[in-house]
Amino acid sequence: MIFVTGATGNVGRELVRVLAKAGEPVRALIRRDEDRAKLPAGVHGHIGDLNDPNTLENGLDGVRAAHLLAGYDGLDELLAAMRDAGVERVTLQSSSAVPSGDMTNAVARYHILSEQAIRDSGLGWTFIQPNSFMTNTLRWLPQMRAGNTIRLPFANVPIATIDPADIAEVAAAALTTDRHEGRSYRVSGPEALLLAEQVAILARVLDRDLRFEAQSDEEARAEMSASMPAEYVDAFFSFFVDGTIDESTVLPTVEEVLGRPPRRFEDWARAHADAFR
Repeated sequence: MIFVTGATGNVGRELVRVLAKAGEPVRALIRRDEDRAKLPAGVHGHIGDLNDPNTLENGLDGVRAAHLLAGYDGLDELLAAMRDAGVERVTLQSSSAVPSGDMTNAVARYHILSEQAIRDSGLGWTFIQPNSFMTNTLRWLPQMRAGNTIRLPFANVPIATIDPADIAEVAAAALTTDRHEGRSYRVSGPEALLLAEQVAILARVLDRDLRFEAQSDEEARAEMSASMPAEYVDAFFSFFVDGTIDESTVLPTVEEVLGRPPRRFEDWARAHADAFR
């Protein structure tokens, strides 16, 4: 049995699908009973909360591998329960910020601490440290419903965004074999694009006259501050204004693990075009 946390998220739902299609028995962590309808046939939904390990322990029976998310309060207790239940290996959906080692950065810090807790747990592990997701473009939908202009921050930063389905396939490979144990995989998409280039690609896919407009740093900080804690705003400005992470370099990791190149942004946009209409 493979236990997948975050099973209805961008990566988790793809991972559940990949594992189920391969015939692997899957137990998916969900928050609500109605989330069961989002799972593929044959996948068992376990209701629980990563911040409360007590809600997870009775979901670990027969589990040999698990996919985890970073930054939850009960991680140490959960890892101890997994060890006691006989879980052999885990994958962690970590971050491109981890290699910086910057404990002053709020986003980097919780991923670094999560990786360290897993290293200390005695379980086999594989860390997957992805670039920004292609699915982040779904955040443009409110602007697209209002008109054809998309205003975004960090306009001068090229990013090799990654399809969450590629992250999921890397995780599936690590969960179903011990060949990837003890590895930290930085993963990217196949091309570094500016936001203006992403908007142009989406416009072409949708046959729509979308236009990109850059936000100033001041406007972006004010907008972000309205929806997230200041330390996280500072973290993203550190990443994309100060350049403390590199998400522009195209990495070979996905092809090395999967034997095929990662999907391009246009591939992802075409596959998900209906979500923008």
